[in-house]
Amino acid sequence: MNILECRDLTKRYKSGVNVLDKFSIDIPKGRIVGLLGPNGCGKSTLIKLISGLLQPNGGEIRVDGEPVGEKTRAMISYLPERTYFNSWMKVDELVTYFEEFYSDFDKPRAYSLLEALGIDRGAKLRSLSKGTKEKVQLILVMSRRAKLYLLDEPIAGVDPAAREYILSTIVSNYDPEATIIITTHLISDVEQVLDDFIFLSQSGKIIAGGSVEQARAESGKSLDEYFREVFRK
Repeated sequence: MNILECRDLTKRYKSGVNVLDKFSIDIPKGRIVGLLGPNGCGKSTLIKLISGLLQPNGGEIRVDGEPVGEKTRAMISYLPERTYFNSWMKVDELVTYFEEFYSDFDKPRAYSLLEALGIDRGAKLRSLSKGTKEKVQLILVMSRRAKLYLLDEPIAGVDPAAREYILSTIVSNYDPEATIIITTHLISDVEQVLDDFIFLSQSGKIIAGGSVEQARAESGKSLDEYFREVFRK
């Protein structure tokens, strides 16, 4: 039932410093998981390792039982921290590009979400604000029918008024058997949709994790407050 299994995963910089050090985790299907920790703790690195953009120095990653490779890339929909689209392209052209490139892309869903957020399909990307560009990119990523969604800071540049809609409608409205992993520093905004959490230390080790509901019940605090308490120690 696990969509993701990491065993003794190690990744180090050229300097020899480990970003992740014998990192092991099992993440089941059908969960929304927050990957949380301070800057430089390895969150984005882990996402890139899972997506196959980086190679580990040691250990193993399996996605739905398969080692990272061509099969797993077809299962994963990845949202990078930075916008990577060509600024001269129109929103409509990006939708067509995704439709042609990904066999699991749901074009009607993309159009429906663009309309709901009031995004002009005929607008060129260069004419959009940073937050609107992020909305477009998130809509396209979440309009794939993937097994695993990897979202790296999906709402960092989005205005607060749109965050609730994005989280409740776009992020939550997905295949219930799929899994979403979200990295973010906006814990108070995103914890409403999280099922589970993972706290990563500066050395790339798991220092806490589990059910968000259970953590709140046992600590008597919100996940954001619990995070601040753990990282003050």
